Order: sequence, then C-alpha cells, then structure tokens
Amino acid sequence: MNGLRVLSLGMALLGAAGAAEAQQTLDVVKKRGQMLCGVSTGTPGFSNPDAQGNWSGFDVDLCRATAAAVFADVSRIKYVPTTGQTRFTALQSGEIDMLSRTSTWTMTRDTQLGLEFVAIGFYDGQGFMVPKKSGIKSAMELKGAAVCTATGTTTEMNLADYFRANKMDYKVVAYEKVDEVNGAYDSGRCDAYTTDRSSLAAQRTKLKVPDDHVILPEVISKEPLGPVVRHGDNNWADIVRWSYYTMVIAEELGVTSANVDEMKKSPNPEIKRLLGIEGDFGKQLGLDNAWAYNVIKLVGNYAESYERNLGPKTPIGLPRGVNDLWTKGGLQYAPPIR
Repeated sequence: MNGLRVLSLGMALLGAAGAAEAQQTLDVVKKRGQMLCGVSTGTPGFSNPDAQGNWSGFDVDLCRATAAAVFADVSRIKYVPTTGQTRFTALQSGEIDMLSRTSTWTMTRDTQLGLEFVAIGFYDGQGFMVPKKSGIKSAMELKGAAVCTATGTTTEMNLADYFRANKMDYKVVAYEKVDEVNGAYDSGRCDAYTTDRSSLAAQRTKLKVPDDHVILPEVISKEPLGPVVRHGDNNWADIVRWSYYTMVIAEELGVTSANVDEMKKSPNPEIKRLLGIEGDFGKQLGLDNAWAYNVIKLVGNYAESYERNLGPKTPIGLPRGVNDLWTKGGLQYAPPIR
C-alpha cells in the first residue's frame, strides 16, 4: 500500500472516528431522555429558582431552546447550579451537557480548558456598584476601597488591571458564592461591588433596600457572555449554537411564539426555511426538521426572552442597548439558515 493510500485511509478513519464522537452528546442526551444544563446558584433575570424550585431567566431560556430543538419539550431539563469555581469543571467532567451561566468568552477559556463557546448571547462589561450614601460618582474615586467580588471569574483580573492602570490601591473581598458576595456588600464589609453590569443590576434586586445603591458609569472590560459546550463534539456545539441563533433570526423576521403557526403560511423563503417548511436543515443537525419551529413555539424569539427576563418592565430594568438587533444599531447578528 503506497504512502498516499495509507494517508487517505488514515484520514478516512479519523473522519469516521470524528463523526462518531460528534454524535456522542446528542446520543447520550436522547438516551437519558433529559438534558443537564449548568446554571448559576441564583442570578435574577439570568438563572434563578423560585420557591418551588422552578428555574427562569435569560440563560435558562438558552437551555430551554436547546431542549426544544432536541426533544420538542422544554421540561426535559435538569438544572445544575454551579459557582464561578465549579462551572467549567462540571462541563469538562460530563456532569452537565451545556453551560449557560453568564460566562465570559476569553482566549484562555477557549483554548486551554477543552471547552467551546458557541455564540455571544449577551454583550456586557464589568462595572461597580456603591451605596448612594457614599457619595461616590465615579470608579476613579475608589482609591483605597475594599471591593467585593466572586472568585473564579474574570472580574478579579479586570479589577487588578483597572486599579493598576489608574495607579490606585484597593483591597479584594472575595467569596465563592454570589449570595455570600451580596451579603458581604449589603452588610458593609466592602465599599463597592464589582461584576458584570447586568449582574450588578440583577443582584441589586436582592439587597435589603435596592434603591439605596447605584451602578457607576464606568465600563472597565468587555464581557461577551454565552453558552459553552465541551470542545470536539461539533454536532452538539452546532445544535446549541443554532438553537440560540434561531431566536435571533426569528426576531429579525418577526416570528414570535404567538404567531409562529400563522407564519407557516408566509411566502417568505427565509421563514419557510426557518420553520422547516422547505429544506432539510434539521436533518443536518441530526434533528427533526421542526427543530427551529419548536424553539420559537416553546421559548420564543430573542426579544421575547429578553423582555420577560431582563427588559425595562422587569425588576432588572435593562434596556436592549448593544444587545439589540444589528438592524437597530445593536450587535446581535445571526448567520442565515440556508
């Protein structure tokens, strides 16, 4: 057998092995009959349980979108609470099938942890919250401050970079669990609280008197947040990625959970492809061709999820801003289904 034939055979075998591996998570999830989704230990608006243990939030909706695509049933999910310290280990070890927990996409996490960030679901940046009574109006006034934050996150490095660049000293007061950080800040053990600005807005709702605290104007970092899967399982990554993109595309096309059945009659070829009327795009993912229809019907489009979990009419009260569609001046942009 000559060298070229040996190489060709080797590549064919590698391709076959890769194809088998690519189906692994989907096969495991289907056989189990349930998806395991890693979430936070409690961040209002993103992933938070109620008194009965029912989870809701923007990150939870990304879990639900994937379950809708796979099972056409958003109840077939087990939510696994993780901390900043445990979230990536839980994914690496197979304790969860996907992570949807306000996790920042960084180069080190992308290349060194055996993980893959599949999309940017929320564009954010780190900021600071202080008590109104402090009179502090800018982060530049935090010289010598004790700053509360969570361990195992990007916030610690960003905090160090910001204070070093501005030649200010500070003291870190760090805890593993978010509720511990909240408690320390609310009891006055630190002068300021730092994390992603969206999380500051969320955690402020859990303080004793939320209106007594203000988020400062400075944004000191880029925090692209999104769902994460294990590296190497390309098919599963595609399923999670396109379940999310379906929500963005649906908003672009005006398809909602309320009108999706009527929209099946639309002559628009993009809508026909999205809803499985034309093409075999579901089969390309190893799913039913109604996969995207199920995401929209059971979860809704991006705007629906944002508005019910994070929008101005919620306690979090976040305007869309950079998370609006690209057609409206924002950064949310999805590749086409074609």
